[in-house]
Amino acid sequence: MTPGARLQAAIEVLDQISAGTPAEKALTGWARRSRFAGSKDRAAVRDHVFDALRCWRSHAALGGGTSGRARILGGLRDQGVAPETLFNGVGHAPAALTEAEQTPPQAEMSEAERLDIPDWLWDAFSQSLGPDSEAAALALRQRAPVHLRVNLARTTREAAQAALAEQGIQTHPHPAATTALEVTEGARKIRNCDAFQSGLVELQDAASQAVVELLPLQDGQSVLDYCAGGGGKTLAMAALADVSLVAHDANYARMTDLPARAERAGAKVALSNSHDLQQHGPFDLVLCDVPCSGSGSWRRAPDGKWSLTQERLDSIQTTQSRILDQASQLVAQGGTLAYATCSMLEAENMVQVNRFLARTPGWTLQEMKSWKVHEGHDGFFVAVLTHA
Repeated sequence: MTPGARLQAAIEVLDQISAGTPAEKALTGWARRSRFAGSKDRAAVRDHVFDALRCWRSHAALGGGTSGRARILGGLRDQGVAPETLFNGVGHAPAALTEAEQTPPQAEMSEAERLDIPDWLWDAFSQSLGPDSEAAALALRQRAPVHLRVNLARTTREAAQAALAEQGIQTHPHPAATTALEVTEGARKIRNCDAFQSGLVELQDAASQAVVELLPLQDGQSVLDYCAGGGGKTLAMAALADVSLVAHDANYARMTDLPARAERAGAKVALSNSHDLQQHGPFDLVLCDVPCSGSGSWRRAPDGKWSLTQERLDSIQTTQSRILDQASQLVAQGGTLAYATCSMLEAENMVQVNRFLARTPGWTLQEMKSWKVHEGHDGFFVAVLTHA
């Protein structure tokens, strides 16, 4: 496919997304219909689509409309690329610019529009981040870096770097966590490389790793990952201490791949559904990486930014409160409850923690920390609470 043909494919996918089709479904459908497209073509179209999703509002403003064509046009202008060089109708490229499209819109954008944040959310976003709000919003407009977690139960960070380099994957240590590597070259090779296949490394954001490093893990503890999902933090905890580890998720199917991943990593993890969870406890440490807005990881899932509503956010906060109440009942006397989100919104972070402390006697906040997306990783928050 020519560069222009890739843009036209992205335009068609974006129009499907605008009509309500989830991004991944729209991309998968295009790929199935386009057997002629090679792996590089599919990757390029995906990149164009996700770049447009991250900058959904500003690129529409720069392109003078809300169609996929307008957003791709706005993206080229944002990058300083002359649109007429690719909008020329040659080789399945987008049709040549109309007279109206040749002149960039002159209307001034609002702060929320320029920074690609929904209008209804801008006040809460900016109040949560204060002077960092613009830097964080601008970071969310960019592609996320690729991070790896080194499995210290199997190797060292230096040895993992060497093993990756042998297969054309270049990395450097990330300062957020002692286990973290940032991939600078060869990211598309990771899943098939020996270091990944043998469990020496896992794909995991550096801030997510930092959350686990902050936990008071000690050998011999009984530990519960209450909202385990795919098990990234479960395996990270298993690599840092010799603990008796249980993984649980309200949607048990989310943990389907965890046994195979644990075996690859050399970790022992027991899976539990909600009905059997009481039999495993109480626990010395319970981690709740709760469902959230995902505002700290919108670079990776940018359509989540635009599908979030005030009603949905309110519902998420209700779920977070319920999980805190339920999980706290599983902590042993003198144990620890860790509450984590991949959100940068205070309503999901310290507001939730303070409400829990106010309604639940006997708990004390020992430590809290937040990581912001413009610091070179996803946005995360964790509060560590102890039970007297």
